[in-house]
Amino acid sequence: MSLKDGMAAINLEMPDRVPRTEYSAEVHWDLINAVVGTRVSHNSSAEERRAASQAFFKAWNYDFEWCTTVPEEELGDFRTRMGHAGYMAGHVDFDSHVSSYFKSVDDVLSFDPLNSLPNDYTHSGLVERFNQAYKANCGYCPDAVNTVGTYISAVSGFIGLFGWEFFLEALGEDSDQMGRIMERYSQWMQKYYNAMAECDAPVILIHDDIVWTEGPFVSPAWYREYVFPCFKRYVDPLKQAGKKVLYCSDGNFTTFIDDIAACNFDGFILEPSTDMAYIAEKYGKTHSFIGNADTRILLHGTREDIENEVKRCMDIGKKCPGFIMAVGNHIPPNTPVDNALWYNECYEKLSKR
Repeated sequence: MSLKDGMAAINLEMPDRVPRTEYSAEVHWDLINAVVGTRVSHNSSAEERRAASQAFFKAWNYDFEWCTTVPEEELGDFRTRMGHAGYMAGHVDFDSHVSSYFKSVDDVLSFDPLNSLPNDYTHSGLVERFNQAYKANCGYCPDAVNTVGTYISAVSGFIGLFGWEFFLEALGEDSDQMGRIMERYSQWMQKYYNAMAECDAPVILIHDDIVWTEGPFVSPAWYREYVFPCFKRYVDPLKQAGKKVLYCSDGNFTTFIDDIAACNFDGFILEPSTDMAYIAEKYGKTHSFIGNADTRILLHGTREDIENEVKRCMDIGKKCPGFIMAVGNHIPPNTPVDNALWYNECYEKLSKR
C-alpha cells in the first residue's frame, strides 16, 4: 500500500509502479481467506471482518480507497425505495422495501427540492462531518489515498428521489421542467461542496451515474443544458480550495468525456464500457483515471483471457502518469477465487514501469 504512489498518480507524477484499487474485493471473504489466511465470513464479528479487510488492503497493495459521504439516505422521507438484490456475501444487502413519496408524474413535476429536502445543517457542522468521515476512512485504510464525496450529486439524486419509472416518465412529459428541478436540486446540494472545500480531505469524489451501459438515456442536449452546469458549480469551490476532484459514473459515459473534463475535474473513474483509450489519448497527460478491467472476464474468463485484459489496461494506461488500475466496477463475492488470484498475479507482474 502506498499513499505516496496513489497521490503521485493523482498529481500526475508517474510513480515507479502503476497504483491500484479495487471495489468490493475487501468483502469477498473467500478471497480474503485465501490471501491473508483468515477464516472470516459474513457471520464473523465486525471486528474480525474489519481486521481481515485491512490485512487484505495491505496484501493487495491498495493505493486508493473509493468512498462517498453523502448517500441516498440524505434525501430523508422523499427518498424512493426500489429494493435491492442480494449482491454481497450472505445476501446481507438484500432489501425488499419498495415505496415512494411520489404518487404521480404530476407530483414529480411540481416538486421543489430546494424548499422540500432536509436543510437542518450548518456549514461548520458539515465541515466537521466531512472531517470525521475522512479521519475514519484513513483509520480503515491508512496507507492509501482516501476521499470524501457525494453519491447523489445530480442524476443519481433524481434516481434516488423519484425512482427510475417516475424519473423517465417525467423526462418524457416535460424535460425542461425536469431541468429546472435539477437546477433547484443542485442549489440544495451546493452546501456539501462548499463544506468539502474547507475539510481536511485533499481528494474529493463526485459520483453520479449519468448513463446506462448503452450510454445516455435522454438527449445529450439535456445533460449539457442542465447537468454539467451543476457539476461546474460543484467543482468550482473545491478547485479554489486546492482540492483534487475525481468524477465517477457507472455505465458508458464516452459521449460526455469532454463535457466532464470541461467541468474542471482532475480525474475519471470508469467502468469497462467507457472508452479508456480515448481518455488516455486526449487527457492522459493532464488527468488521472482509474479503471477499467472487465469484471465479467474475471467471472467467466480463462487465465489467458484475464491476463490479456490486464495487459489491455496496462497498454493503455501505463504510459500515463495518472493511471490507477482497477477492475470495474467490482470484484463481487461470486468471482472465482483462483481467477481473482491470477488477476492479482498479472497485475503485479505488469505494474512495474
